Amino acid sequence: MRVLIAEDDLVSAELLQATLDEFGYEVTVAHNGRDALHLLRTGRFRMAVSDWEMPEMSGLELCRRIRQRRWNGYIYIILLTSNGGVDNVVEGLNAGADDFLTKPFDPQELHMRLSVGRRILGLESRDMMIFALAKLSESRDSETGAHLERIREYCRMLGEELGRRNMFPHVIDGDFVELLYLTSPLHDIGKVGIPDSVLLKPGKLTPDEFNIMKQHTLIGARTLDAVVHLNSDAEYLSMARDIALTHHERFDGSGYPYGLAGETIPLPGRILALADVYDALTTKRVYKPAFSHDEARKLIVEGSGQHFDPRIVDAFLALEEDFALVRQRFNLTGASPFDGERVVLPTTLTTPQPVA
Repeated sequence: MRVLIAEDDLVSAELLQATLDEFGYEVTVAHNGRDALHLLRTGRFRMAVSDWEMPEMSGLELCRRIRQRRWNGYIYIILLTSNGGVDNVVEGLNAGADDFLTKPFDPQELHMRLSVGRRILGLESRDMMIFALAKLSESRDSETGAHLERIREYCRMLGEELGRRNMFPHVIDGDFVELLYLTSPLHDIGKVGIPDSVLLKPGKLTPDEFNIMKQHTLIGARTLDAVVHLNSDAEYLSMARDIALTHHERFDGSGYPYGLAGETIPLPGRILALADVYDALTTKRVYKPAFSHDEARKLIVEGSGQHFDPRIVDAFLALEEDFALVRQRFNLTGASPFDGERVVLPTTLTTPQPVA
């Protein structure tokens, strides 16, 4: 990891560099804030350790300049100060610093604070990878992005409600809900492997085409498995893999690709299944008009215990006003006729039933 040091005092700069060299960082030193900002513009640094008082541009002003600019990635800033009083801390945080270290500093403390920064930057890299992968699947399906935004909001709300109800106490916690929110947009990444003639067909799929469409669950799981295999830091994508593979399974075992039933379907897949069907029902497609919230609610209740886990249906009913608000908010941006999944409608309806 490259670290930029901005420090005008030569003795302090040498001590900082020696300390970071010892811990394995690749260090570059700038002796004033202006030179530091120039080096940061090269895009080579994700972390900076800056003194507060420097000529030409102070550390405080350097923080402000960094935060005013759009960078390729977040720059984590530790501000060094001889005065660690509350007023200085508040002023530094307002300027954009992420952490503080009081002079004279302890080398081990500096190392630990940089380690915290690296973990935070790792989380940002994770989120960027998820977004990039989601955009990949979106590009094949002519989506506007509204579908993905709605899906992640629906999943987050369902996860939180199930947590409040203590329905899955050994599974759902804050980390589960956060990861569900982050990875749910990857549910259809397998569509990158489906031919346009099938993926973009506006009418009902033939049985052979439907079998091809079903493969997107397996393609998605294999794709995400490959990412995890190539990058050991991407283990967080395990939930995304489960979602991609199982979001078309049904609680009664009539879904695909494996015909899993009940608790054998991973919980994230069961949550996504309801969110995805609600979104498909309430958005306009080339083969059907948008259903009202009440119509979608009726169909989801009818599918409780068959298509959906009844506990997730109960959570949905407690949240139905919030679902309607999310639908309204994100529908303002418009939606593609191919947005999201084709939905198999119950036979009680007379509307044509494209599948997959």
